[in-house]
Amino acid sequence: MNIHPQLVRGAAEAARIARTITPEHLGAPTPCPEFDARTLINHWVLYTSHGLEHRALRTTLPEELTEHDFTADPEWAEAYAAQLDGALAAWARPEAWEGGIDMGGAEMPAADIAAMLLLELVLHGWDVAKTVGQEFRTDDETAAVVLAAVEQQAEMYRQYKGFAEPVALTGTATDLERALALSGRDPHWSA
Repeated sequence: MNIHPQLVRGAAEAARIARTITPEHLGAPTPCPEFDARTLINHWVLYTSHGLEHRALRTTLPEELTEHDFTADPEWAEAYAAQLDGALAAWARPEAWEGGIDMGGAEMPAADIAAMLLLELVLHGWDVAKTVGQEFRTDDETAAVVLAAVEQQAEMYRQYKGFAEPVALTGTATDLERALALSGRDPHWSA
């Protein structure tokens, strides 16, 4: 399934959130206990823009990027938005959706990789938004795709410590809240 429209929407919201972040936010706690805000933001920028593009192009993410502090550049949010645009352009090519992508010895269908990258955009986008006191906004269609991807990948992510144990929800919940809870996030988390 080609989820390019959802990637576009997730990237637009990620760029919006990035532009609200100030240097004062960078030491703040996050919904991801192992990350402070700077570490979370650098992870988010790396995998949702550079990683997104490199996966579409079937190229290796340069090691120097994995050590880079993107937030050290005062204009990092604008650079992130531009990199997101490049990544989306790479996924706009029909061949990006064909065949598989090597994931370190195991090949996965390109559409599955795109779904995993959408999770990075939306779930970590939500983490960053909550960290800086913003609301993460997404449309119902994108939230439904994210929920389906979380349902499909949750157990694998838990095996690799990418997700915590599910959080119980009470009452009615949106698809985004259900995806957050299934991924081990408390949809009502606040700093």
